[in-house]
Amino acid sequence: MTFTQRYVALGDSFTEGVGDDDPGSPNGVRGWADRVAEQLIRADPTWGFANLAIRGKKMRQILDDQIDAALALEPNLVTLYAGANDILRPRIDIDHLMSQYDDGIRRLREAGADVVLFTGFDASASAVFGTTRGRTAIYNEWVREIADRRGATIVDYWRMREFQDWSYWGVDRMHMSTAGHTLMAARVLEAINASHRIDLPELAARPALRRLEQLQADAQWAREYLTPWVGRRLRRVSSGDGLSAKYPRPVHPRRVSVDA
Repeated sequence: MTFTQRYVALGDSFTEGVGDDDPGSPNGVRGWADRVAEQLIRADPTWGFANLAIRGKKMRQILDDQIDAALALEPNLVTLYAGANDILRPRIDIDHLMSQYDDGIRRLREAGADVVLFTGFDASASAVFGTTRGRTAIYNEWVREIADRRGATIVDYWRMREFQDWSYWGVDRMHMSTAGHTLMAARVLEAINASHRIDLPELAARPALRRLEQLQADAQWAREYLTPWVGRRLRRVSSGDGLSAKYPRPVHPRRVSVDA
């Protein structure tokens, strides 16, 4: 099918959809970007959707591997979030990194695409990832400046206080849950002034844990998720190694039929 409008999603695990498990989707995940595409297509079937995001990718990899591929698809709309995996590294030159980011966004805008960018999340509630809060704040100021300069739209993840509720996060405490991806999809659609029929999830009450129970839960999380995550970084391997883009060419995702 030939699409007259094309939405291309770029980035890492956030955009690939990690945390929103769906065995029927490519790479086993669905995610907010797929949900955004589904709403666009339901409103106008001339939209096609490509998702080039791959988990674990750092900004330089995203810019090198995904920008040219996106431009080849002649997108009308691009969403891009990159840099979170860089911020988590022991050392980072944010100024240099963001100058490269700016150049990638310039290329997308000069090609005629509407571009949506994201600020980084305020992880102050996390004992582990809260240590990167200062870096993320600097990153966010760069994102705001770049968006102003290039005429891009911002989805302000930093100011979405709803995400301080752990119900919006998966068991790994690193990626959004299905509820989180659903909420993010609605916020992205609202940022681009697109109508949608996304019902926001009702969150189940999370029982308060006693101190011993919380320590036990934290220890289990560290064994199952934090230690492997640290180990991959020490070995310089990525959770995305060997994975391909979910939708390398524009399609209608499986949940949407042409006549929807």
